[in-house]
Amino acid sequence: MMGNVELAPEVDVSTLEPLLSPNVVSELLDTYMSTLTSNIIAWLRKALETDKKDWIKETEPEADQDGYYQTTLPAIVFQMFEQNLQVAAQISEDLKTKVLVLCLQQMNSFLSRYKDEAQLYKEEHLRNRQHPHCYVQYMIAIINNCQTFKESIVSLKRKYLKNEVEEGVSLSQPSMDGILDAIAKEGCSSLLEEVFLDLEQHLSELMTRKWLLGSNAVDIICVTVEDYFNDFAKIKKPYKKRMTAEAHRRVVVEYLRAVMQKRISFRSPEERKEGAERMVREAEQLRFLFRKLASGFGEDADGYCDTIIAVAEVIKLTDPSLLYLEVSTLVSKYPDIRDDHIGALLALRGDASRDMKQTIIETLEQGNTQVNPNYVPIFREIIVPSLNVAKLLK
Repeated sequence: MMGNVELAPEVDVSTLEPLLSPNVVSELLDTYMSTLTSNIIAWLRKALETDKKDWIKETEPEADQDGYYQTTLPAIVFQMFEQNLQVAAQISEDLKTKVLVLCLQQMNSFLSRYKDEAQLYKEEHLRNRQHPHCYVQYMIAIINNCQTFKESIVSLKRKYLKNEVEEGVSLSQPSMDGILDAIAKEGCSSLLEEVFLDLEQHLSELMTRKWLLGSNAVDIICVTVEDYFNDFAKIKKPYKKRMTAEAHRRVVVEYLRAVMQKRISFRSPEERKEGAERMVREAEQLRFLFRKLASGFGEDADGYCDTIIAVAEVIKLTDPSLLYLEVSTLVSKYPDIRDDHIGALLALRGDASRDMKQTIIETLEQGNTQVNPNYVPIFREIIVPSLNVAKLLK
C-alpha cells in the first residue's frame, strides 16, 4: 500500500521507520527457517515412503521419454525444493541462499536414507528371489534416479546461485555426487548378483569331465547374460557401460576360477588338445557376446577373453620340455599369477612331473617380472582351494 503511486505526494516513505524492527524480522526469519527445516524433513521422509511402496508393485515402473526406467521420487523432491526457493527469493536474496543451503543439507541426509532403503530392498529380495515381482526393474529405476538427482542438483544450483559468493556457500556444502555414485554402484552390483546367482550351476560345470564331453554350459551362460542385459538396456548409459565391463570381467574371472579348481585332470595329449580348443572357442563365444553388449560404448575390453586363450595355450602345448617357456610367457603377460595358480594349471595338464613343477615354479620365483603400470589384475582375486595346494607337487 505504501508503494502506491497515488500516495506518493502524501508521504515520503524514505523518512519512515520500517514497520517491523530488524530484531522482529530476524526472529520471524529464524522461525520460518526452523519450521521449513521440520517440514522438509517430513516431506522427504513421506516422499521416500511413498516411493518404497511402488518398489513392491506387480507392474513395471514408468519409463522416461528415452525409455529408461524411473520413479517419480526425483521430480517430487525437486518440485518441493523449487516451490520453497521461489517463495524465499521473493523475500530476500539472503533468505533464498539460506533455503538453498538447507535444501542441499537435507538432500544429503535424505540420500543416506535412500541408500539404506535400497540395500534393505536387495536383502529382502535375496530372502525370496521370487519377490518382489519387478525387483530388477525397480532396482534399475533406483539406479537411474541417481543420474536424475545429479542433474537436478546441478540445475537447482545454476538457477538459484547468481554470483561467486553464493557459489562459495554452495561449494562448502557436502557433495552428493559421491553418495549418488555409491547408490548406483551398489544397485548395479545387486543386479549383477542376480545374474551370477542364475549362472552358478552352469559355471560349476566348466572344466569338468561333463564339460569336456560336450556340455552346453557356456551357451546357457551367454543366453542368460544376454537375457538379463535386455532388461539392463533400460539403465542409463554411464551406469550400463560400467555394468557391461564388470559383467565381462567377472564372467572371465569365474571361467579362470574353474580352471584353477582342479575339477578335471587331462589324461592324454588328445584330451589336452580337445580341452584347450574348447577353451579357445568359448573365449571367442564370450568375446562375441560382450562386444555385442558393449557396442556403442567405444570401449575395447577384448583383453579379458585373451586371458582364457593364453591359459589354453599352456594346456595345448604338446612338448612338455617347452612348458617353462610357455608358463613364463603367461606370467610376463599376467604378473599377478601366483605359484598356486601355476601349480593348479600344471595339475590340470596332467603330465608334468613333480620335479618339473618344482623347477618351473622355483625358476619363475627367481625371475624379475616388470609390471606394466596399465595392467589390471585379473588373477589376484582367484583363490586356489587348499585341497589343490596340498596336491600341487604330487
